[in-house]
Amino acid sequence: MKLPFGLALGQEKHAKHTEKQMPEVKVGAKAPLIDFHQLAEDFKTLDPQDPGLWPLAPRVVVLLGLFVLLVAASWWFGWSGQLEALDAQKAQESSLRDDWVAKKSQSVNLEEYRRQLAEIDRSFGALLKQLPNRSEMGDLLVDINKAAQGRGLSVELFKPGGEAVKEFYAEMPITLNLIGGYHDIGAFTGDIAKLPRIVTLNDINLATGTKDGVMTLRATAKTFRYLDDAELANQKKANKGGR
Repeated sequence: MKLPFGLALGQEKHAKHTEKQMPEVKVGAKAPLIDFHQLAEDFKTLDPQDPGLWPLAPRVVVLLGLFVLLVAASWWFGWSGQLEALDAQKAQESSLRDDWVAKKSQSVNLEEYRRQLAEIDRSFGALLKQLPNRSEMGDLLVDINKAAQGRGLSVELFKPGGEAVKEFYAEMPITLNLIGGYHDIGAFTGDIAKLPRIVTLNDINLATGTKDGVMTLRATAKTFRYLDDAELANQKKANKGGR
């Protein structure tokens, strides 16, 4: 059935007009994941009096912001100080552990330390016996004089000086002027070294004499003695007073 020419022409114009008004849809185009325009509109229309009716996106953003603020406040007011205290406790723990390990090693070797201490006491006692006491100092001076005369040396000067008191002993200098042969002087120094008591020769000056083979020995012999109990007590009092 054919339509009249005028009616067919009108329907064709109406169809073209409808095609112009309909938007073109591209095949295969995807909608954006986040509609920022819609988000902005959601935030603009928020009602602070009724948060329960807010859209999902503003509620999520506000909750995340509150969570970040809560974490920051907790860090500022509590966690930072607690972490500093924790670091201090860790350092103290490490120090105590090292101290414990050192003390444990000492306790393991305690018997060896006691043995070494006893050996030191014996060695110190043996050295202390080489120091005469006050009453034995006269005999030591006689031994030094005899050592010189026994080698045929002429004692020109034998002068004990004043004692210099130290921590647990006293030091006495003796000024010596001896005249004799070179070999006799050498033998005398060897005899001094062999004495059972400690005697040292200091400030040695060896000069030739007027006669052939005759030499003069000028030296300071130092001998030592240990202090008795009373002298040690006075020494301790003097040290305390000086401090």
